[in-house]
This record gives sequence, C-alpha cells and structure tokens, in this order.
Amino acid sequence: MDASQIVLTAEGRKKLEEELAYLEGEKAKEIVEHIKEARAFGDLSENAEYDAAKEDQARNAARKAREATRRKSLLETASLPGKLADCSVRDAELTELFIVEGDSAGGSAKDGRRRDIQAILPLRGKILNVERVGDHRAFSSETIQSLITAIGCGVTTGNGDGGDFDITKARYHKIIIMTDADVDGAHIRILLLTFFYKYMRPLIDAGYVYVACPPIFGIKVRNKIHYVYPNGRQAEDEILRDSIKALGLNPDEADDEQANGKVTKKRKGYTVQRYKGLGEMDPKQLASTTMDPKTRILQRVTIEDAVVADRAVRELMGSEVGYRREYIEKHAHDARFLDA
Repeated sequence: MDASQIVLTAEGRKKLEEELAYLEGEKAKEIVEHIKEARAFGDLSENAEYDAAKEDQARNAARKAREATRRKSLLETASLPGKLADCSVRDAELTELFIVEGDSAGGSAKDGRRRDIQAILPLRGKILNVERVGDHRAFSSETIQSLITAIGCGVTTGNGDGGDFDITKARYHKIIIMTDADVDGAHIRILLLTFFYKYMRPLIDAGYVYVACPPIFGIKVRNKIHYVYPNGRQAEDEILRDSIKALGLNPDEADDEQANGKVTKKRKGYTVQRYKGLGEMDPKQLASTTMDPKTRILQRVTIEDAVVADRAVRELMGSEVGYRREYIEKHAHDARFLDA
C-alpha cells in the first residue's frame, strides 16, 4: 500500500466527526472567552504578563468576596455574642477572655470567674479548620463570627496582613484558650490556634494569646486535694506516680470506684480522681486551678521561627493527607501521651 494513502474506517470517521463537532462547539466557545479575557488586559498572547494579570484579577475577586462576606457577617452580629459573659472593666490591658470548650465548662467558668476582669465565651463543638476552607465559609461560621465580634480587633487577610485588623481595638489583652485535658480538647485548641495564626496573627506576635493548663488528676489526702498537671515530658501515669511518691504515699494500683459518674482510684489513705473534662470540676475548683491569676498555669503562645510555623500550619492543617501521615508515622512512639 502507498504510504501516502490514508485508510479511514467507519469508526475512525466517526471519531473525527466527533472531534470536529467539539472543536466547532465547546472548544470554540472556550477559545473565544480566553481571547476576550486577554483583550481586556491588552494582551492576546499566553505570556507571563497575561498570566500575572489573570492571577491578580483572581486575587482581587477573592479579596472582594472575602470582605463582602465578612462585612455581612459582622453586620448581622453587630452586638456582642449572646453567649459571651463579659467583664465589667473596660481597660483592655487588665481584662481576659477565656474561650471555653462546651456549655458545661462554660457554666462553671462563668460562676468561678472574677467578674470584673474575666470574660467567658463558651464554644459548642469544634470550630472549622480555616486552613482547609475558603474565607467565605470561614466568615460565615457562627462560631468564628462570635470570636471576631467578641475580640473586636477585626481580621487580617489569609496571608496574615492587610484586612481591617487593628490591634488597638482588641477588647482583651489576654485571650486564653481553655479546653479539656484530653485528645478532643487538644484538637479544639489546635483549631483555635490555626484560626488565630491565619486571621489574627498580630495578637500572637504581641503576646496576647495563651493556653490554660488545667490539672489532669486530683489526689485527695484527708480533706485536701493536691492537683497534678501535665508537664509535656512524661506520660500521665508516670506523672501521677511521681506526684504520689512526692507526697510520701504508696502509688500501688487499687480498684476503680464509680461515684456520681466519676472514676476514682481508692488507695490506702488517699483517692485519685482523673479530670477528663473541665466540667468535672466545680466552679471553685476550676477557678483555683485554672483561672485564678495567683495559682493558675498559663502558656503564652509564641512563634519562634515564622518559616517553620507557616510550614507546619500549611502541611499539618491543610488538605494534603500525606504530610500528616508522615508526621504520625514519625511520632507514633508518642502515642502513650494520648488518653484512652
């Protein structure tokens, strides 16, 4: 057969006709739209300037959508959030906002707080992971609207600058994240820190953001309770044993006892209670262990290395699963620190 000849089968003819129809139809419309966009920027070539202009247009559109959504959200919640139990003092340098996990703990915190300088904002459930959702969805969240309104200083853009953020309008100079001492509490804490990092990072840089450290055990000897706190180095059981020994007592195991829904370990001369939730403490206990400026333990949130912090937030809180899987595999030996 002559190499210049082309044999066209019925099936081949059909495919060519379908391709021609596509080129004359959908593809032609797509090309026309691209030309219109290019002409709008005075550039009919697929070059760097055209690409840059398209990216800039997309950024501006996203910014306008974000600002429009945020303005609408904040106008709809112009007054302070209904669940916020505000303090009476108006000097921001003296006041504190406790962001509390759950209504139960929120109730105890409200009853145990110093009403003059301590405000309480209970959160129901977990807030959105703002690293995975767009600005529109983030600012449409009722929980996030409550946070923004309560704090009062506005927000930056997702890049950490711009926006209408004004730190001089912050209503509190201590913003304290207070969650349960368990895995769920740690998750909520990380989600809140991600929000602050992305939209209110200047608050972190100024040293306004803190994490409360509630006790994990209470060792009751006679009528006195000795509270045990996590130290970030030891597993909980190790911390408990060392604390019992420090009191001159025997840490040997004993049978669990159930009382009023709370698990305690009864031993000779003392009992141990595990505090898995803030709501398990009465207002007086919560105040003395976690809220009283004279006795509490607070950790100030700081950013030592901006590049490392940015990468950690982007990789561990973003949409790519591979980074988290790698991190978990690398740190799996630390699983002993998780509660059962």
